[in-house]
Amino acid sequence: MTASPQYPQQPAQPMSQQEEKTWATLTHVISGVAMVVSAGTLGFVASLVIYLVYRDRGPFVRAHAANAVNVQLTALIGLIVSGVLMIVLIGFVLYPIVVVAAVVIHAIAAMRANNGEWYDPPFTIRFVK
Repeated sequence: MTASPQYPQQPAQPMSQQEEKTWATLTHVISGVAMVVSAGTLGFVASLVIYLVYRDRGPFVRAHAANAVNVQLTALIGLIVSGVLMIVLIGFVLYPIVVVAAVVIHAIAAMRANNGEWYDPPFTIRFVK
């Protein structure tokens, strides 16, 4: 039985500045839309997939994708807390506030990314750097 040939993994090709801006913008737009469509649950998956695929392609897209993941993780914590607080009814008010806040942060970050600006979202725990 012969072993299959091992091919060396090709390094990721760097992106142009315009491609980085486009993907940085799309990271926030897709995460924000996925969060709204899924009532706060799939935004994390979208931002994580983009982060894992494009993190080695350029520093600008890596920073914005990491920020999108951080916004989603922070929102996820807020949604879990609001889910627990639904027992005392305050969670029913807190849940939509968390979703709206995350979508607004993603919208601001998308505009900044589209303008080629670096941006650190407020009220966000930095899990991924």
